[in-house]
Amino acid sequence: MAAEAAIASRRTLRLALGVALSMVFSQIVNWPLTFISAIFTLLMLAAPLPVPSVKSGIKFVLALVIPAYAGMLLLPFLEYARWSGILLVIMALFGCFYYSAKGGSAIMGMFMTVGLTMVVTVGSVSADLMLLVVNGLAIGALSGIAWVFIAHALLPDLPLPNSTKPAAAKQKPEASVALARALRSTLVMLPIVIILLFSSASVAYIALMIKVASMGQQASSQDSKSMGREQLESTLWGGLGAVIAWQIMSIWPSLLLFSILIALAGLLYGARIFKGAGMHARAGMWSYAFLTMIILITPAVMDSQIGGTAGAALYSRLMLFLLIALYGTVSVLIFDAFWPVKNTRKAGSKPA
Repeated sequence: MAAEAAIASRRTLRLALGVALSMVFSQIVNWPLTFISAIFTLLMLAAPLPVPSVKSGIKFVLALVIPAYAGMLLLPFLEYARWSGILLVIMALFGCFYYSAKGGSAIMGMFMTVGLTMVVTVGSVSADLMLLVVNGLAIGALSGIAWVFIAHALLPDLPLPNSTKPAAAKQKPEASVALARALRSTLVMLPIVIILLFSSASVAYIALMIKVASMGQQASSQDSKSMGREQLESTLWGGLGAVIAWQIMSIWPSLLLFSILIALAGLLYGARIFKGAGMHARAGMWSYAFLTMIILITPAVMDSQIGGTAGAALYSRLMLFLLIALYGTVSVLIFDAFWPVKNTRKAGSKPA
């Protein structure tokens, strides 16, 4: 038991250190979309995975960058044949969700969705801002994976005790189940994407797009009732963390304090993500809560550097996130009431 507790503590500390260092570095160099690097690091370190190989790290980066650049091909359709372009966007989103629903990596699926959504919504407003977003995504992904390697180097994995049972192999769901889950995620996310496509202010909702993409990935989970509850709880706990951090930052606004708060949040959330040699039963909810805190507090901190009503923007963004979470919860429940998704799996399928 002591050995397993030490493993969980090491992973929690690595999560807090890696995310904090990633955030501080991106803030110092002042890249566009600085929170992308920290989010990438968070999602990689919030899973009990060994240090990624260079090949797998490149795959994760490409999962974000390729859909982003590929989304640029849809922009002429969105400008000159709007509804045909929207249909292509729907098909692309469905492909991203189907990748995760059939057993692919949820992290890769989320970043594929984020890259695609950001480019098509921002690009429909401004080509110059779209290039800024695409470059910001690419730089953030490369920086994020670099800090994952650094965090593992500073705090390497402890050996697993001999009594630890290997994790059960993840099996692929049946094709019909994967299709239904992917369709559910697409339908849940689609109205918000269409609103952003027709909005001239979609650039101001980049942080919201990340939350919507994470909501879409949660909607592809097996247990829709649990998913709905986790959406609301992760938003509430993440919002609470962001509000507390913002209030503390108002006393002494500095990069040092900001980094300390991010590290403390990593310790608090991480203690509820990892358990023993594996994951806590509600690890996904706490991971999304930490993600929500970062995409709430970071834009507010960046806004405060140029003046303005950053605090008011934080609270309005939080209310918008809560509305989005409530919408996602209700929409999935309605969807399942008319078209429930069975949780059957192929008996002899290979691990994903």
